[in-house]
Order: sequence, then structure tokens, then C-alpha cells
Amino acid sequence: MSMNIALSGLGAAQKDLNTTSNNIANANTFGFKESRAEFGDVYSNSIFSNSKTTTGGGVQTSTVAQQFHEGSSIYTNNPLDLRVSGAGFFAVADSKNEAANSNLTRNGAFQLNNENELVNSEGKFLLGYPVNQDTNTVASYEAKSLKIDDVFGQPTASKNIKVSLNLPNSETTPKSQPFDFKDPDSFSRSTSSTIYDSLGKPYKMTTYYVAKYDPNAATPALQQANTWEVYQTVTNNNGDEVALDVQPGSLPAAYMTDPKVSPHIGYIMKFDANGQLQAGSPNEIPMESFADAKIDVGGADINQALTMKYDEPTQYASAFEVRKFQDVDGASTGYLSKVDIDPDGNIMASYSNGKDLVVGRVAMARVANEQGLTQLGGSLWNATQESGEVVWGDASQGSFGAIKSGTLEQSNIDMTQELVDLISAQRNFQASSRALDVNNQLQQNILQIR
Repeated sequence: MSMNIALSGLGAAQKDLNTTSNNIANANTFGFKESRAEFGDVYSNSIFSNSKTTTGGGVQTSTVAQQFHEGSSIYTNNPLDLRVSGAGFFAVADSKNEAANSNLTRNGAFQLNNENELVNSEGKFLLGYPVNQDTNTVASYEAKSLKIDDVFGQPTASKNIKVSLNLPNSETTPKSQPFDFKDPDSFSRSTSSTIYDSLGKPYKMTTYYVAKYDPNAATPALQQANTWEVYQTVTNNNGDEVALDVQPGSLPAAYMTDPKVSPHIGYIMKFDANGQLQAGSPNEIPMESFADAKIDVGGADINQALTMKYDEPTQYASAFEVRKFQDVDGASTGYLSKVDIDPDGNIMASYSNGKDLVVGRVAMARVANEQGLTQLGGSLWNATQESGEVVWGDASQGSFGAIKSGTLEQSNIDMTQELVDLISAQRNFQASSRALDVNNQLQQNILQIR
């Protein structure tokens, strides 16, 4: 009996040594969770034994329990390196067509494969949710593999230009009249932006602002620059700057410049005493087509026309400032240049044509009982009946932690504690070995009795 007790002690000490050694061996494994060997005593008796004098039958391994507290962070320069700051797991699948057969992991070292799909070092596919491109909200919570297209969209022609700016109220009328874009003394301010034709070719569009005194002001003291003339030009394929006039008949005559004064037809912006656009002053100005302006587009759509849309322009006592100059529609073919992932798990792809696109959201998963998960190796786990079913959700929502991009979660072991546990397990093994040796000596003594 005593030999069996000593043997069970040796087995328990060996299990403890194996568990501690495995922890130490995985000190540098991303997302690894330390294990702890837990033991229980063996006690048995029968109706023919005296429970008061029963010594017990040794020790047995109850479980090797994993500890799911967070490991420390290691910062990288790879935006596809992810860690979960808080509760939750990433989900990965062996096949992108069988996302339902997924595993859980805390190892967020992901990369793009040859088809621009997000995978881990073993080629397992990171799962996420498709996102509505208009609202950037999750379209479906059915987790699927994530792919980032390296080319975005066909070329599209510029149509709508959104502008938000402040024109300084203290601006004086240019000394040279009338306006001529070739004469820098004939305009007050100017700004440039890029537009695109239907083939994706970029053009430089320049906007000129000419301050004007209000001729209807009651006194000279009130003759502020509350009226502005605005002109547009486009630089064509030959490098020549060509005037882009207002579409004839699209605006009331009071808001169009006089063609008898300047050969270029622009539009007029009028502001009130509060620096706001006057009531009735148009904030959407249709421009003539490229064909009418005789702009050489080299085989692109010559009927392309722009609409200038002003978003709360102001005339305050501050500097000239263009707050927004956005080409809503125009774009050339874009090539993937950058990938970012925010704390909510949204994957933002940036393209060379200046377009940013949310291509998906990283799926988050959790279970009710983490220690009920089955360990698969490779920092992977599977849900079991003991762990409970997988619950899907979003990062930074509810009980799910946030996602940190450019960061990996290191192993959560404490090397100092592991070395202490190693010494303790070694001592336990030696003590059990000594008990077994003593038991052997006693048996030898008994056998030598004559």
C-alpha cells in the first residue's frame, strides 16, 4: 500500500514538473495561457475498515487548469498584429468556406496571404463581419473570412465638389480690374484641388475669390467686403489653364458676374452682417460641361460637368481658411497603401487614390466558462459543453475588450514564479522517491528475516 502511495506521489510530482516545464517552454509564445496542475487526495474505505484509522491512498491529478488572465503587451510596427485588451477571443477557421468550424485564440499575429485574406501563421482565416459601406455598421453577424482588396474601384468622374470655407471680411478689392486668372493682382485669394475625368486622369482645378465692396451700403463705413465673385479654371492635358464658367441660365442674374466686364463668367456670394450667406444666395452652382469649356480630356467623357456645393460658408473677421474641399465622386483606380484597425475592430483600407474604405470588422467571441475550453495547441481552443456555446459580438461593446492594433499579447506566465514551482515540484519528486526507497528497504529487510 505504501509503495502505491509513493508511486502516486511520484506521478503527481512528474505531472507538476511537466506542467511547469511546458509553461517555461512557452514563455515567448504569443497568446499562450499558463497551466496549473491541481491535485486531490485519494481516500477509500469499505464497510470492513475503520474510517478513523484509514490513512488514505495517495494523490491524483484533478485537472490541469489554464489561467486566462491577460499577458503583457509587446508593441510592433505591423498594424495587422492585434491583441484583445480585456475579455474575448479572436476566431479563426481552417477553411474560409466553413467559418462555422472555428477555433478561438488570443494570438493576434495576422498577415495577408497571396489572395489578400487575413490569416495567422498557420494559414487559418481570421473571421469577421461584413460592413455596410454607407453607414459603416455591421451588415450581418454571420462571421466570415476577411479579405482586403488590393485594388479599389473603377475610375469615376468628378461631379460634386463640397466646399466649406471662411472668407475674411476685412479683405480689400484687388487693385487690378477686371478679373483675369493670369493676373495675380486681379483676385484676392485662390485655392487648388484635384478632380478626375471618367478615365481617372487627374486635373488641377483652381478657384479664385475676388472681394467686392457692396455698392448698396448706406455709408462708406459699412462698405465691407460682403460680396465676393468666384471663378473656376481647369488645367487641361496640355498644361493650359482654361476657364470653367457657370452653366448659362442656371442662376439668377443677380448672382452671376457681368460678362461685359470680364470674359469669364463666375458666380457671386453675398454675406449678411453676421457673416452668413445671405438668404436667397445659391449654395449649389452648376458649372458648364468640359465640352462647352473646350477642355481637352483626351478621350474621356466630354459631357462631364461639376456642381459646386457650399457647406455653410462664412465671412468672419478671421483669416482665409478652406475647411473642406471634397471631391465626392471623383477617383482614379486606387491601390492598397495602408491598413488600419481601430479599437472597435473596424478594418480601414487606404488606397492610393485617396479613398478610405471600411472593408470589415473583426469578430469577437467569448464563452461563459473559459476553463472549460479544450486546448488544441498553437494557442487555439475549442468550445465544449463545459465552456458553454460561443457568444459573438463586437470589440469594445458589452463585456468584450477593445482591440489594440500594432500590439501582441505575450504569454501570461511569471518566470520567477515558474522557477519557484519547478524547484518545489523537484523537491516533491525527491521526497516521493525517498519514500519509495524506504519502502523498498523495509521489504528487503522483511525478506532477509530467517
